[in-house]
Amino acid sequence: MGQLTQFAPFLLMFVVIYFFMIRPQQKRAKNEKEFESSLKVGDKIITKSGFHGKVVELAETTVVIETMSGKLKLERSAISMEMSAALNAKKA
Repeated sequence: MGQLTQFAPFLLMFVVIYFFMIRPQQKRAKNEKEFESSLKVGDKIITKSGFHGKVVELAETTVVIETMSGKLKLERSAISMEMSAALNAKKA
C-alpha cells in the first residue's frame, strides 16, 4: 500500500498531462487530416505561409493552387485549416 501512495502523484501527473496536452494534440491532428482529405477543386484556401489561392488540381499528397501571380504546387499539409476556415466563413 505504501508504494502505491508513493506513485500516486506520478500517476495523477501523467493523467493530467494526457488529458490537457496529448489528447487535444491527437484530436487536432485528426481534424487536420480530415480537412486535407476533404479539399476539392475550387476551394479557396490560405497556406501556412500566407499565400491565398484557389485549388485547381489535387494529387494524393500535393495540391496545385492558383494565385494572382500564377500556379503553385504545394504539399497538402502546407494548407492552414484555421485560416482557410476563417476565410470561407468571412465570405459566406
